[in-house]
Amino acid sequence: MHIDYSNVNTLWASILVETLVRLGLKTVVISPGSRSTPLTVAFAQQRKITKIPVLDERSAAFLALGIAKRTHQPTVLVCTSGTAGANFYPAVIEAQPTHVPLIIMTADRPPELRNCRAGQTIDQVKLYGNYPNWQTELATPSPEIAMLSYLRQTIIQAWERALLPLPGVVHINLPFREPLAPIREIGIEKVKANLDLNKFFAHIRSVDEYSMRNNFIAPSVLEIWQKSRQGLIIAGLAQPQARYSYCQAIAHLSEIFAFPVIAEALSPLRNYSEVNPRVITSYDLILSNEELAQELVPEIIIQIGELPTSKTLRTWLANLSCPRYILDNNYENLDPLHGNSISLNCSWESLKQINLESNN
Repeated sequence: MHIDYSNVNTLWASILVETLVRLGLKTVVISPGSRSTPLTVAFAQQRKITKIPVLDERSAAFLALGIAKRTHQPTVLVCTSGTAGANFYPAVIEAQPTHVPLIIMTADRPPELRNCRAGQTIDQVKLYGNYPNWQTELATPSPEIAMLSYLRQTIIQAWERALLPLPGVVHINLPFREPLAPIREIGIEKVKANLDLNKFFAHIRSVDEYSMRNNFIAPSVLEIWQKSRQGLIIAGLAQPQARYSYCQAIAHLSEIFAFPVIAEALSPLRNYSEVNPRVITSYDLILSNEELAQELVPEIIIQIGELPTSKTLRTWLANLSCPRYILDNNYENLDPLHGNSISLNCSWESLKQINLESNN
């Protein structure tokens, strides 16, 4: 694993690339330029992927399109700021109706250099209109671990949206401040002492397209849950029409793994306690007590839908390092804490299908 601590841009870019490699990236096509230097250097330093430099952006885009068509896996396409990204547009248009997974990364100037004639600057946000499956602009690079976690989780979301629910284009706009070259900055090395890379990347896995498209939880995930001695289920804001069935599904999950359930204040689970005796309703009070909160610390968390609104709960969760499995079939990022979360693109109905005997 190569993480470059030369400066904030090299750290940011190498975390991004390492995340992509762990997700399964095999090929990147790069049209080099000044503003995209941090990305180009980070990809060049990664030995596990094929790097293809192509000066002409239009040619680069169609080459990436062809590779992604052949492999059925996301290919990353990188360019500098300004009109460079506009040359990718024809390939983007072709990729969308044919469901080709492309992840386009356009480097950009930071916000303070926009709308002031800084040069080589256009409005790159939503550059490709409605053609991408998903698009976002990242924050400017920061060495804070919380921001590096945000970066990691956003890249995971981008990879998943390039494949699900149908393959297509994802556009990520990445602003960078100077220095763009890997020039050493004082202070960045301090991050190294506080960042446990093995834990930081431990929860990243390649997307299991089959299980995600067929609305069931993979046996490998169930095995992890089964081996966990202490787990926790969190039921959020969901208000399904089939409320009793929803409560039964979560009760089934709670029963077979013997995990307690924390339920949002307005969750229907609170009205069907006879179905699930493991529901905890006074969790704010419990988590406010340091000793009790420590006893509740789990090895894994299973989150059903959005997180509850409780600030006490969210603060407690933000300080945990355990993996959090999030069940939701809308292909959204439901982790505002940017923790070690793993998206399981399944509905709550899939919980009823869990049978540990058939999994053994």
